Amino acid sequence: MSHLFAIALALLLDALIGDPRWLPHPVRVIGSLIAFLDRRLNQGKHRRAKGIAAAVAVTGIAYSLAFFVVSISYSLSLLFGVLVEAVLIFTAIATKSLQEAAWNVLIPLEQGDMEKARRELSMIVGRDTENLGEPEIVRACVETVAENTSDGITAPLFYAFIGGAPLALFYRAVNTCDSMLGYKNDTYREFGWASARLDDVVNYVPARLTAMVMILVYGGRQMRHCFHVLFRDASKHPSPNSGWPEAAMAALLGVQLGGTNTYKGVVSRRPAIGDPLVPLNKEHIRQAVRIMIVTVLSFALLLFIGGMIIELASAWGKPSAIVSAAWASASGDIRRF
Repeated sequence: MSHLFAIALALLLDALIGDPRWLPHPVRVIGSLIAFLDRRLNQGKHRRAKGIAAAVAVTGIAYSLAFFVVSISYSLSLLFGVLVEAVLIFTAIATKSLQEAAWNVLIPLEQGDMEKARRELSMIVGRDTENLGEPEIVRACVETVAENTSDGITAPLFYAFIGGAPLALFYRAVNTCDSMLGYKNDTYREFGWASARLDDVVNYVPARLTAMVMILVYGGRQMRHCFHVLFRDASKHPSPNSGWPEAAMAALLGVQLGGTNTYKGVVSRRPAIGDPLVPLNKEHIRQAVRIMIVTVLSFALLLFIGGMIIELASAWGKPSAIVSAAWASASGDIRRF
C-alpha cells in the first residue's frame, strides 16, 4: 500500500515541478557513471563482455542505492519512507518534462519560426533536424511523445508498482544505458549490446500495456480500427517495443508515422506505421500530448485499482487465518473435556 501512496505523491510532484535543473537528479548521476565506464571500458578486445559488466554495474548500483535509502527511510517512520520513496519515483518519471518539450516545438511552429522549432526538436530526438519541414517536425515530435509515454512515464510507474522506487530506478538505469550505449554503429555495436537487449526485455510488457491503454481510453468509436492498426503495424518498427505506442498514437490521430530519417548524415528508412487519413500538421502535437496525459492518468488509475484489489484480497485471507487458529484452539479445548 505504501508504494501506491508513493506513486500518487510522485505523480503530484511531477505535475507541480517537473524536472527543474536546480534539483539534484539520480538520472544525471547514472549518466555520469555510464559515461565514465564508456571511456574506460569501450576499447580493445572483449567489448561485449565489458559492456555486459558495465550494464550490470550501473543497474546494480542504481537498484542497491535506492533500496538502501528506501529501507533506511521506512525504518525511521512510515511517513518519511513514503516521502523519500515518492521523491525517488518522481525522479524516474517525466510527464511534465515531455509535455514542455513538445510545447517548445509547437509554439515556434505556431509562430512560424521554423529555425527555433528545428532547434528545439533537436533537443529531444537523435535525427538530423536542420532541413526538416513542418510535417516532418510534427512527425518527429509525435513519435517522441508516443515512445516516451511508455519509456519515460508508464514503464517506470509499472516497475514502481511492482517493486517500489528501487525497481523504478533500476528501470531508469537500464533505459539510460540504452539511450547512451545502445547504438548500432562501430563504436557501440558490441559494447552497447547488453544495454540494448536489457532495455528490450524490461520494456516488453509496459510498451504493450501502454499502447492498449491509449486505445482503450481514447479510441472511442474507432477503437476496433485502432486495435487493427496497432496489431498490424507495431511489429514494423525496428525496435521490438517502440512500435507499440507509436502505432497506437498513429491510429488515434489518423496519421502515418515512420518514413525517412537522417542520423548524422546517414539515411535510415523506417516502415510506415498507421494510415494517412489526414496530413500531419502542428495540431497533432497538441493532440499527442493530450493523449499522453490521459493515458498516464488512466494507467496510474489501473495500477491503483490493481493495488487495492491485491490489498483487499490479502486482507480477506487474514480473517480466515484468525478463524482457523481460533477453531483449532477451540477444538483442542473441546477434546480436553
